[in-house]
Amino acid sequence: MTDNIGLWIDHKKAILVIQSEAGQEIETIESEVGRHVSYRGNSPAKAPYSAQHQQGDDQLDNKFNVHLNKFYDKIIARLREAESILIFGPGEAKFELQKRIAHAKVKAQIVGVESADKMTEPQILSKVRKQFK
Repeated sequence: MTDNIGLWIDHKKAILVIQSEAGQEIETIESEVGRHVSYRGNSPAKAPYSAQHQQGDDQLDNKFNVHLNKFYDKIIARLREAESILIFGPGEAKFELQKRIAHAKVKAQIVGVESADKMTEPQILSKVRKQFK
């Protein structure tokens, strides 16, 4: 358990930079959240704000949460090997993951949770290298 992991995350994917004694590797974990989900058998309601329409919204929210939970679980499984973790990225995903990590009782120390825009792989690598010099 000597790995340091830098993690750029949004709701669509996570890019993990794993630093160990053997070197540095990059791993990408894709989420299915970004994909459009259609439900067979559901026809749109005639009235725009009917109960049927609301049920469809609830189904979409539930589907989104199921995909998001699976995504976070995959990431947490990979983070269990880490000693230190840096989490960064745009939006709320980084904070949601931070809460899930605490709840999952991952032993790794979170050294930072930072806001960052879209980044290229070289930018992500550079940020992680600077953090874990």
